This record gives sequence, C-alpha cells and structure tokens, in this order.
Amino acid sequence: MKRDHMKEENFSSSGSCSSSAGKAKMWSCEAEHSAGFDDLFAVLGYKVNTSDMAEVALKIEQLEEAMGGAHQADGGLSQLASDTVHYNPSDLSSWLDSMISGLNPVPEFGSSSDPSLESSTITTADNGGGSLAAQMVVDSDFGSDLISIPGNAVYPRTQPPPHPPPPPQQHHQPQAKKLKTSPYPTASTNTETVFARPVESTRSLVLVDSQENGVRLVHTLMACAEAVQKENFKLAEALVKNIGSLAVSQPGSMRKVATYFAEALARRIYRLYPTNPQDSAFTDLLETHFYETCPYLKFAHFTANQAILEAFAGQNRVHVIDLGIKQGMQWPALLQALALRPGGPPSFRLTGVGPLSHDHLNEVGWKLGQLAQTLNIEFEYKGVVASSLADLDASMFDVKEGEAVAVNSIFELHQLLAKTGAIDKVLKLVRELKPAILTVVEQEANHNGAVFLDRFNESLHYYSTLYDSLESCGGGDGAVSDQDKVMSEVYLGRQICNVVACEGVERVERHETLGQWRARLGWAGFEAVNLGSNAYKQASMLLALFAGGGGYVVEENNGCVLLGWHTRPLIATSAWKIR
Repeated sequence: MKRDHMKEENFSSSGSCSSSAGKAKMWSCEAEHSAGFDDLFAVLGYKVNTSDMAEVALKIEQLEEAMGGAHQADGGLSQLASDTVHYNPSDLSSWLDSMISGLNPVPEFGSSSDPSLESSTITTADNGGGSLAAQMVVDSDFGSDLISIPGNAVYPRTQPPPHPPPPPQQHHQPQAKKLKTSPYPTASTNTETVFARPVESTRSLVLVDSQENGVRLVHTLMACAEAVQKENFKLAEALVKNIGSLAVSQPGSMRKVATYFAEALARRIYRLYPTNPQDSAFTDLLETHFYETCPYLKFAHFTANQAILEAFAGQNRVHVIDLGIKQGMQWPALLQALALRPGGPPSFRLTGVGPLSHDHLNEVGWKLGQLAQTLNIEFEYKGVVASSLADLDASMFDVKEGEAVAVNSIFELHQLLAKTGAIDKVLKLVRELKPAILTVVEQEANHNGAVFLDRFNESLHYYSTLYDSLESCGGGDGAVSDQDKVMSEVYLGRQICNVVACEGVERVERHETLGQWRARLGWAGFEAVNLGSNAYKQASMLLALFAGGGGYVVEENNGCVLLGWHTRPLIATSAWKIR
C-alpha cells in the first residue's frame, strides 16, 4: 500500500534504498500503545486495535476477493490505476472498508431486529444431482509481522462463466456482512444464511512476494536504526526481532546483508560490543579469502603497483614501505614486473608493517625472498611490528641515501580516524620519509559521520551493493569455492558490525570518500599524481579476465581510478607526492 507521508524502496542491484520522508510521525509509539493500538502496526503507520486484528484480517481478504473480481471486469481497476494514493490510510480498518466499497458494491439485505447478529451468504448449487458448496473463510492467524497472506492473493481463482442472479430473499435475515459470493454454473440455485465466525483457513498460505517483503524489510531496518538513535530501545528490540522473519523470504544477498545488520543492531541495543576485529590473525585469513573471491583487492594491488612501477622508472635502488603487509599478496606481481624491466631489475628493499608477531612478518618476508631469488632480484626485507600506525617513527625504516621510496596503504588510513590526531601524525611521518610516491586505496563510502542514522543508511547502501556483487563472483578460471565466498561474507559482516555496533576508539571502520581524502591529504602537504589512462585500460583488462567483468565498472576521476558494481563506486585508488 502506498501512503502520502512515506515512500519506501527495495534494494536494486546498485544497492539503492531510501528512508522515509516523514519519519517524524513514526515515533508516537508510547501514545498509541496506551490507546490499545498494536505496536508493530503503529510503527508502520497504521492504527489497529489489538482486539480488531481478526476483523482487519477479514477485511483484507474481502479486499483481495473484490480486487480479483474487479480484475475481470472491463475497466474495473481503472480508477485505482489512475490514482496513486486515495488518502492516508492511518485508520487501516476504515481504509479497507472504503476500498471494498469502491470495488465491490453489494446490495443491502433485509435488516434484523437484532443488529448485533451478522451473517454470511452462502450459495449452494445443484448440478446434475451433485452439490457444490463454497464458503468464504478467514485466516484468523494474522501475524503482526505480516508474513503470510491468503494463497488466492498470489493464485487468484479463475472466474467461471456468468449465471443468472439468484431469486430474491423470501424472508428477512439478519444483516449480512458484505462478502463476495462464489458463483458456479448451476441448473438451479438456492440460498441459505449461516452465521459467520472466524475459522481456520482451509486454503494454503504463501509467503508475501519477495519484493514486497523487501520493501518492508528495508523500512524495518531503518525504523530500528532510528529507534536506536533516539534510545527507544524497547521499540528497537521489538523491531530487530522482526527483521529476521522478514529477511527469510529474501534472495541470497539481501537476506545475508540484512542478517548482519540485524546482528549489529542487536549488539548495539544489548550493549554486546564486539572486540576490535583488526587485532587478530583471523582478519588476515578472511581477507585472503576475500582476495580469492572477488576482484576488489586484486584491483587495489594492481593499480597501486602500476603507480609504484611508474614512479620507480630508471631507479636502481628502490624501497617499498607497506603500512599493512598482512600476507604480502601485493608484492609478487610487482617483483615480476621489475624483473622484466629493460636494463634489468633494481635492488629491492621491502619494509612490512603489521600488528602481528615478528615470526609472522618474517615468514612473509622469507616467502617473498624465495620468489625474488628465482627472479634474480637483489632483495632485502624488514618486518616492523606496530599495534597502530600512529606508533611508528621514521627511524624504524632506515631509509638510505639514493633510494627511491614508495609508501603504500591499502585500506589502512581510515582506521587512524578513530583516534584524535593519529592521521595527522602518520601523514607527517610519511612526509619525513620523502617518498617518490604515496599510494592510497580506500573504500568509497562515508561511514565516519557523527549522526548514527546517516551512517547506518550509507553503510546499508554500500554493503548491500558489495554483497550483491559477491553473489555473481565466479573467478576467472572457474567457480569460486563455497568456503571462499562464505569467508568473504564473514569478512564484510565484521566490518558492518564495527560500523553499526561500535563507537569511540573501538569503531575503526571509519571509511571516507575520495573527495574527503583529497582534502585531508591536501591539507597535509600532498598533491595528486595522475594515474593516467594506462592504469585505467589495464585495470579494465584485469576485470575482463575476472568472470568476464560483468557488472564491474572502472571509472577515472580526476586522475584517480575507481572500481564499482554497476552504478555504485566501491573502492578508489589515488597516488600522491609531496608538494
């Protein structure tokens, strides 16, 4: 149903959604509860007394029957088609009455001396000695989460040929409910009256249409987030419990992203804050699976390496400082490219920074050293353990005279925004190292706003698009393994949990847009280096090798290169030098 004061959208493949335009009216829950209204209906904008639930269910079924009949009539739904909104149905029961009256006017039956008695008219047909009885039944189990509707709303009855109207009533009966009778072809008909009462439906129930349920799911997520922002935790708790039942009918990506957001909201409501996911080897393992599943990290490594390779042109001694080396997956490709350089490869130094132990960092360096040996590259490696980049000092890197230095950051700088002054300190350190180039890859999203609801809305857009792209990932040479895909979903789910559930220094996933990083790096004394059309073309070729590149879009933005899914940019690569 469409309403004046509220517009809802489901997610498309671009991950678009919108919140209500009139949310200020949604939170009169306390007053409505005291008036006897159903809480969950009230959140959705409807005023329904708890005691009237069965009657509302009956009217909804009547409306479905009436609309099914009007569909067969010539122009029966023309008025509905021309009017987007009839009026604001805040009183759901009255609105249903008006819709039924407009679609299915029923002649008045004789009134009874006892107006409290209501009856339903049942038509019995005798066809060749046999009898067919059709009785309208009402599903009395009308859940507050609106999960199920009568089956004939999805599978409408086929209208039989018209037949002569039944003879008029010979005696007065109590006032009948305005229910549509079920006509059948008959040789003779007779009419009897029985009292109507809610009975269990004999027809099958089906889940609400996935798209319709998706709109309701998005609205419930946004309503829950707004309740959290207003610290109305009682309402937020009721809504978060409803999200799971709404998500179950959704396709894969929407169901998964809604489940992770529901978990994050529940953690915030019950104050079950997750530990910092950046401080464990498990995160590095998850990132490895993410690398294998989809092209985002491959794109990040490729475009950053291209910028570094161009900056090292003609240099005989080069030094790469990786601010987050993790498993060292970025550097084999660069070593191979340097080995093929005309005139021979340069001597190569690599300093890898990580929060893990020296043993782990040394193991990464040993593996890269073995590769460099096979490529006949002079190689030197050093691991630097640091729990935060803000703890680093220029003396730790031992930059030598005559070296061309490149500083590389892949999804690292945004974590510094959790602590006041940390990003400024690290950018000052980078300037002291006097690099030939600084490469930065960051998520193209704004998850660092001060208003929780805005941050929630933006992250819901962003991660729904990412999960949508994961559903189509198939790899270049074959299908992605189920393990890689599941672990990639967990990898992103941990980010969602941090963005939504955490605050203060514990909220480290503080992504910012390319425009915000441009301003921040400009203030720190850096200027952009144009990555050029060569990086754009080669990145497009890389995506063409990855599952045909379907759905992925590479675009150039003022010298920077972005990778997105359909119309939504998701990550951005930029290069910088000291001004």
